[in-house]
Amino acid sequence: MFTKEMFHFLLKVITSWQVIFITIALIIYFSLVSYVARLYHPRRSGFSFDSKPRKDKSSAPELPESSDDDDLGIE
Repeated sequence: MFTKEMFHFLLKVITSWQVIFITIALIIYFSLVSYVARLYHPRRSGFSFDSKPRKDKSSAPELPESSDDDDLGIE
């Protein structure tokens, strides 16, 4: 598929200083962005003891039980 000339040309393009410089600059940029993102949004583990305890449904305020006499007291 590739001729020897095409392979040689592609090798020269990949090893040019501009391509190498841009590749290194992108690696540094993404590393810096990942580092800053980890600083501002720390990873939370599922077994952290610092988090608030979850409320159970059983701790919800109970409603008064209705009596057999559901009258509102209105005559």
